[in-house]
Amino acid sequence: TFYSKSDARTDMLELITRISKDDVTVEADDRLTLPYALRQRSRQRVVLESGRKAGLFLPPRASILDGDQLRSEDGVHVVVGAARELLSDARAEDPLLFARACYHLGNRHVSLQVGPGWLRYEPDHVLDEMVRRLGLSVDSVSAPFEPERGAYHGHGRSDSHAHQHEHPHADERQEERQEQAPIAKHGKNNGDERTP
Repeated sequence: TFYSKSDARTDMLELITRISKDDVTVEADDRLTLPYALRQRSRQRVVLESGRKAGLFLPPRASILDGDQLRSEDGVHVVVGAARELLSDARAEDPLLFARACYHLGNRHVSLQVGPGWLRYEPDHVLDEMVRRLGLSVDSVSAPFEPERGAYHGHGRSDSHAHQHEHPHADERQEERQEQAPIAKHGKNNGDERTP
């Protein structure tokens, strides 16, 4: 449900600014632990570790990382921790098998956390079976979930897409290719040397 400032009581702390963990300069006054899904919500009611009630009023599409701080208008700082949650943990010693699993999961737009020789994603028995068929071992683990944010996610510090650049994004490149591509018939003029 949508949560607006008019829903907040006067005794509720209003957290309105996200500070990247790389930009933190003051010690936090309190702590908030949230699972991945709730760290993606910009408006919600929460209870801090101290027991104090708070409301998040962040810009739309704000994403909170483990170690980021939230600040209230009156200067209260709250550090956010990633909660432990149940995850599928896939492992492979073979770099090619590992790369193939990352490719297939990414192709399905699965939120994916990648480490040396392991990858983690939210549990899904269909995905677990696919990854096993690719040759990886899959187990369940309880761990904080901090998936990759994507190549175009603000280049690290911003919640907005405010970086300056000349490169088109994937959806723009796809539209350009569709507009410029000649119509290919039966393997001719499309780089395919095979005959029909």
